[in-house]
Amino acid sequence: MAEAGNDGLPREAITAGVRVRWLAMHGFIRGLAWLGARRGDAQARLIADAQARAHPAAFIEELRGQGRLISGQGAHITVDHEIAHQVLRSDDFRVAPSGEGLPKRLRRVAERTDSGLLHPLQAPSLLSVEPPQHTRYRKMVSSVFTTRAVAKLRNRVEATAAELLDELPDQTGVVDIVERYCSQLPVTVIGDILGVPDDDREMILHFAELGAPSLDFGLTWRQYLQVRRGLVGINLWLVDHLQQLRRNPGDDLMSQLTQVADQDGRLDDRELQATAGLVLAAGFETTVNLLGNGIRMLLDAPQHLATLRARPELWPNAVEEILRLDSPVQMTARVARRDIDLAGQRVRRGQLVVVYLAGANRDPAVFDNPHQFDIERPNANKHLSFSSGRHFCLGAALARSEGEVGLRAFFERYPDAQLAGGGSRRPTRVLRGWSSLPVTLGSVRSPVGS
Repeated sequence: MAEAGNDGLPREAITAGVRVRWLAMHGFIRGLAWLGARRGDAQARLIADAQARAHPAAFIEELRGQGRLISGQGAHITVDHEIAHQVLRSDDFRVAPSGEGLPKRLRRVAERTDSGLLHPLQAPSLLSVEPPQHTRYRKMVSSVFTTRAVAKLRNRVEATAAELLDELPDQTGVVDIVERYCSQLPVTVIGDILGVPDDDREMILHFAELGAPSLDFGLTWRQYLQVRRGLVGINLWLVDHLQQLRRNPGDDLMSQLTQVADQDGRLDDRELQATAGLVLAAGFETTVNLLGNGIRMLLDAPQHLATLRARPELWPNAVEEILRLDSPVQMTARVARRDIDLAGQRVRRGQLVVVYLAGANRDPAVFDNPHQFDIERPNANKHLSFSSGRHFCLGAALARSEGEVGLRAFFERYPDAQLAGGGSRRPTRVLRGWSSLPVTLGSVRSPVGS
């Protein structure tokens, strides 16, 4: 029997097929990106240039100076809000599954070495399919994940935030606010939605963190193995969890979805697992980054905290501005279905267009002083952080609610909180957030009603 690791999974033997798949899907791209970055290729720099990731504002402005649509090595890229909005909503473009854009020979290698693991960028994930499959999956989720159901969760979000804040040390305590609060709030809420037992939630958090770079391209060998381990863990857990929900359904939304999916065979087991896995990952990743980014931005701008104390009705708009200025999801991509003219350039059928959401969110044609943090910005909600069109994020309303409740609760409880160090960013490109953020909590203000 294989020896188990600290997370309970057996230590996997690394086969030749695993190594070949990494070379085809990531190693080749990394080598190509290294060469392209030396020539200044925009897409290559997204992979190989650490400064582009560390200082996105400067990189965005550099790209903007090159035009509305930049042609690069095998793909186009845009930081233009109008073009981004058009591409995301147009039927002339489709989503780009993992491996899209690879040479045909490498794509065949990737297909032959596919392990069968569910992946967010491979069918039947909602992120990787188009109508009619996408319409069917989304309709199923929407039938359960209704506006009313999300609104009812707000009380649970508020109660969870209060419980987590009660557990933090007071006065002179220094905590990693990402570990103790920003990650715990969304994993608890999404756990309630999916009917995850309390004892499983730390394990789910662990697997989600391992799998976070799965949206990136050009992974290192070490990152690839980490992602693979996270995906194996989530896949195994989902199979068992959904079986248990079928035997003993609860009043959670996933139990309801399971029952609806089983009616007339509307979703098969793999489709249901993919849908549940995406709800789990998306419900966690966006919000933990939103909370961490928001706490850091507000601690760096005490004048905005003073304004929010005086005018708490601004909290929803402050969340929109945080989403705009430091988007939890930095980019996405689409593939042209046919030859099309875009911004005066010809995009050929099958070519990739990388939509740099973070750049579109800082377009001066839409947002005045786009690099300025302004919680009173009148059109802050015009950002594209949740995408647009038929792939608009299903969990956007929940993420907004968790962001507003979570940030407001933290700063009302700890009005004197301060940064206690620089923190560290997550080593991901598509997702942007903090992996750690040390904070001195300062004095505690008792919650209202205590």
